[in-house]
Amino acid sequence: MNQNRLGCLSPLALLGAGFTLLLILFFAWSGGNALFSPGGLNAQPGQSLGGVTSHASLAENCAACHPAYWQAETMSERCLVCHTNIQADWTNPQSLHGVILSRTPAPECRACHPEHRGAEAPLTLLTEIDFPHEVVGFSLARHTRQANSSLFACADCHPSGIASFSISTCAECHTGLDAVFMQSHQSQFGEACLACHDGADRYGDFSHSQTDFPLTGKHTPLECSSCHAGARTPQQLQETSLACESCHASADPHEGRYGNACGVCHSPEGWQTTIFDHSLASFPLEGSHTQVACQDCHQNGVYLGTPTDCYSCHREQDEHNGQYGAQCQDCHNTTSWEDATFDHNLSNFPLTGAHTSVLCADCHQNGVFAGTAAECYACHAEPAFNAGLFGSACADCHTTTAWSPAQYNGAHTFPLGHGGGTTCATCHPSGFVSYTCYGCHEHDPASVRSEHLEEGISNFENCVSCHPTGQEDEAEGGGDDDD
Repeated sequence: MNQNRLGCLSPLALLGAGFTLLLILFFAWSGGNALFSPGGLNAQPGQSLGGVTSHASLAENCAACHPAYWQAETMSERCLVCHTNIQADWTNPQSLHGVILSRTPAPECRACHPEHRGAEAPLTLLTEIDFPHEVVGFSLARHTRQANSSLFACADCHPSGIASFSISTCAECHTGLDAVFMQSHQSQFGEACLACHDGADRYGDFSHSQTDFPLTGKHTPLECSSCHAGARTPQQLQETSLACESCHASADPHEGRYGNACGVCHSPEGWQTTIFDHSLASFPLEGSHTQVACQDCHQNGVYLGTPTDCYSCHREQDEHNGQYGAQCQDCHNTTSWEDATFDHNLSNFPLTGAHTSVLCADCHQNGVFAGTAAECYACHAEPAFNAGLFGSACADCHTTTAWSPAQYNGAHTFPLGHGGGTTCATCHPSGFVSYTCYGCHEHDPASVRSEHLEEGISNFENCVSCHPTGQEDEAEGGGDDDD
């Protein structure tokens, strides 16, 4: 065996391989690179771009569209060298190409514009890819099949080519499905279908219950335009006011007297069905007021400004003829007129002591309450024992607990408590007009008379004139008053 051979790399093999390579290169050169072409290029003439009117004129220059493997440039970037108008669209997010190329990853140009399919083959072919129609603002989610169940084709909506679209196409197609609806719908919302519809048919499954204003009662059968008059876009639909007065102000029989909050009284079931919650007003209804008919207080259809004081409604029922004023609630409640309870502590004469158990009529005779005198002597006649000495100052001696025992708290010329635990009767046994000192002192009248006459004192019966403090010798500062 020849030890110098390297497998199949014999001199003859290498010579044959070189010859074959030269032969291939010769045929490629002589055939204009047709050996490597997958098919003919489009030869349809178009706008001249850099002197080129069709791709077929580039058949001898593959590198014009195909960068070498070692180059970082892509075929799409080579396309933009000639198609400068598309290059401008690429950076414009509002354009078709700008929307498509904004996707990540961006598709290559050949995804929609395939080549090498022959001289007459079209350069745009969308049926071979999953074209993201939603990126142009209209989803095909609800436009996959036509009414006859056949698949939609691009030409069904773009009869003049995919680069153009007429909004009349929508109306023509949907009028064939439901002419009555389309006539009504267009009269309410106009013919700019795409202003509201995006192909996802968001209104097909729409329910007003999904909004902040569910439709109930009389609102249910209304046409959309009844509330959404003039609305032409979703934003305008959403901006429609939810306030009752925005629709019903012109039909307000109250002429604005009750404000604009119609829903406080009325419901969608009908204007006649009123459900006013009086607890929301400044005068909540309680007790017997809950059974009173509205017109009993709101006469002549007047609601706003209706007085809330008791007397405005109950003046004619006032058995007191206004003697107690207009503050009925001081005694009465909303349950019943008879169930009256007056808190006397709210008056200028709070009840204390024995007064708390006295009947109202004992002080308020003949049903007179307002203006009843608050002085003690108005009810309690002065006893003859007082002999008019104290006037109306009953409280100087007496309390509301009881008349007796009484303790004088007024000004007394003679020291109270003189001689120990004396009582009023000790010094005033027959009345407060006169007094005697003999109730305590051991002197007898004869001895007192004798002693005072010896001193030349004739007015010895008026003890306090000489003994204002009860002392025997007032001039010398005192002596034993018991001597």
